[in-house]
Amino acid sequence: MSTTSEAVSIRLLDREYTVGCEPNEREDLLAAARMLDSKMREIRGGNRMAALDRVAVLAALNFAHELQQLRGESGGRERELARTLDDLHRKLDSLFDAAASR
Repeated sequence: MSTTSEAVSIRLLDREYTVGCEPNEREDLLAAARMLDSKMREIRGGNRMAALDRVAVLAALNFAHELQQLRGESGGRERELARTLDDLHRKLDSLFDAAASR
């Protein structure tokens, strides 16, 4: 079942934008907008004359870097989990082989 898009107003650095989203994604969109606004304010700091496009690009670059780091960490955890599961499978196979040979 498809839902219809609804207009949601968000504020970034005191500018209002209207974005379309699915009703069930509204709260996530608003949370993302708050996070982006916070990052943009952090980057802009006290320099109120900083160009909005520069601040937005730097915020996007920060988030992209964080995402890349999280993906790397996740990949490392997945590899470690796969190794652990392989070890467990080998141990179980050994136990089953030992039980079968009795």
